[in-house]
Amino acid sequence: QVQLVESGGGLVQPGGSLRLSCATSRSIFSIAVMGWYRQAPGKQRELVASITKGGNTNYADSVKGRFTISRDSAQSTVYLQMNSLKPEDTAVYYCALGRPPSYTYNYWGQGTQVTVSS
Repeated sequence: QVQLVESGGGLVQPGGSLRLSCATSRSIFSIAVMGWYRQAPGKQRELVASITKGGNTNYADSVKGRFTISRDSAQSTVYLQMNSLKPEDTAVYYCALGRPPSYTYNYWGQGTQVTVSS
């Protein structure tokens, strides 16, 4: 039973910042790839950032330079630091986890709403 518990969503003005958190169990966190997806109304879900157990990261072009994904092994938590937020970033953000050997994202958090608006 893999559980992903998200927090940190909310309303922020354009140009502002927000940090999302996603906590899971230590045993699965240590071997997993973690990612953040987002889905806006009427749009497909997209992978915005990912991080391997070794700390290697990847970002969607739309968020490069603005978002940072990181891992805290002590807390078994992955973070998404979102800076310079734009209205286009408004979406429900989902934490996702992939386990070996495929590392397919098969486990999902409950989602947290991020709204960027003045």
